[in-house]
Amino acid sequence: MLDLGHWTCEEKWDELPFGFVYLITNTVSGMKYIGKKQIERKTRRKPLKGKKRKRIFIGESDWKTYTGSSDRLNADIKKLGKKKFKFEIIRSCGAKSELPIWKPCTSFKPKHFLAKNTTTVS
Repeated sequence: MLDLGHWTCEEKWDELPFGFVYLITNTVSGMKYIGKKQIERKTRRKPLKGKKRKRIFIGESDWKTYTGSSDRLNADIKKLGKKKFKFEIIRSCGAKSELPIWKPCTSFKPKHFLAKNTTTVS
């Protein structure tokens, strides 16, 4: 079993996907945040002396400790603490092109769509 950090996931992962769509729920106010996160990160560095091609390194992003890109969400997490939030992975994605497709789709699932306080994080 892979270490998922503070995230919970119903899917079983044998290896890490490219990224995932997530739902963060504030258990105090009921506010929900939907977003996407890449697990793989490409770092480009300048070419070596005498070469023309940039060097590309593929590594893991900060996804295990990631809490979202929303300033409001991060302010709430800082104020209330991580224990008052539920971090769920809704869908894993094998390619970068899947992330923008699945993010809006998960916003319209009945259990999330009917929720009173749902915010989409870009």
